[in-house]
Amino acid sequence: MVEIDGLMLDRTRALWQRAQAVMPGGVNASARMNPALGHPLFMQRGKGAYVFDVDGNRYIDYNLSHGASLLGHGHGAVTAAVEDALTAGGLLAYETALQVAVAERLLTLFPGMDMVRYTCSGTETTWHALRIARAYTGKLGVVKFEGHYHGVNDTVGYSHWPDVDEAGPPRSPCPVPDSAGIPPANQDLITILPFNDVEMLERCLHSQADSLAAVIMEPINYDSCGLVPTSEFLCAVRELTRQLGVVLVFDEVLSGFRVRPGGALGDACIPDMTVLGKAVGGGMPVSAFMGTRAIMETCTPVGPALHSGTYNAPPALVAAIGAMLDEVTRPGFYEHLNGLGDRLYEGMRQIFDRRGIRAWVQGVGARFGLLFGLDCEPRNYREVAQQDLEQMRRFHLACLRRGVYLHYVSPHHGFSGAHTVADIDVTLNVMDDAAKEV
Repeated sequence: MVEIDGLMLDRTRALWQRAQAVMPGGVNASARMNPALGHPLFMQRGKGAYVFDVDGNRYIDYNLSHGASLLGHGHGAVTAAVEDALTAGGLLAYETALQVAVAERLLTLFPGMDMVRYTCSGTETTWHALRIARAYTGKLGVVKFEGHYHGVNDTVGYSHWPDVDEAGPPRSPCPVPDSAGIPPANQDLITILPFNDVEMLERCLHSQADSLAAVIMEPINYDSCGLVPTSEFLCAVRELTRQLGVVLVFDEVLSGFRVRPGGALGDACIPDMTVLGKAVGGGMPVSAFMGTRAIMETCTPVGPALHSGTYNAPPALVAAIGAMLDEVTRPGFYEHLNGLGDRLYEGMRQIFDRRGIRAWVQGVGARFGLLFGLDCEPRNYREVAQQDLEQMRRFHLACLRRGVYLHYVSPHHGFSGAHTVADIDVTLNVMDDAAKEV
């Protein structure tokens, strides 16, 4: 038996050794590596609020498929819808009535969005949205914000979590590639701005308006631990992009359905395009992008921007969206989520205060950031980057040993509709013990 910091993980370690021989690093997604352990966990199954590893350990899960399983793991309604749809022919790769019906339902939840197309992953949605914005405007430049993440695509694969020593001045960051292999020429088409800085936004958009196709942003920047835009910044980004003919794209892959049934900001700020992923499929691999009619009809076969794909909108995945929409629009769904959040976030704040630990809980809807070493709300990536990652690692590991899974070094954690008040109370007891240990 192999014991690691109080966890019995002999089967996990054996599987990881085997996996490294056939998969780079022994994983199929880099984010599944858990640096707090030094290796990934291998899970046997998930059910509701819990995951069970191959060694028989059960964890209350606050990773939830990196945000995709908002309803909990293996939700019965999603499973049933998928199973029923599979009898219609699996992939099929034709148009179906179900695609139309689900599209109509989706669009009612996102103000200003007139048309939608389906695809498979969050990365694809951002890539397609930006290509369409370029075709629509006839321009090529894109603005993104430091600390915002838009998938592993070469167009905007810059400055997600850059080393601040390489990222340039805080108010005029330089593009830092997220990966090797991104063509250097792509950097000429991307501008990185600090989030929540109205002056720099105005300066950039006015000076580059003739070359900018799009501004893309997370309306709630969960990928930097849940940064919230100021009302002044939101007003500026909407008015400036509209005035200057720049497409405003909201990346709601993480924020969609997290606060309400639809976009995180509701009608407080209506973009020109919205991209969805993660929660939209109820735990199934499906995504979508939507926009105004004028922009979306830039897509082929109506317009010149190619969007196609064999795996776009198979009945089983579209059925999963429909089942997810049924659940999140049920009376009481968000009241339950918000009640859990109030209990968890306030409980964590009280624990850290009682234990004398400097830590900021940034809870927005059903997802939250936990920043050690900070004692006030951050407004941009550079402030988030001041957090104490070593204290975070020790806290996460202490929770893991006690059966609560927080994924190190994920900038966001969350709970699901399957979590209960009892789960939250157990979690708070674990966190209290972990905080005492730290």
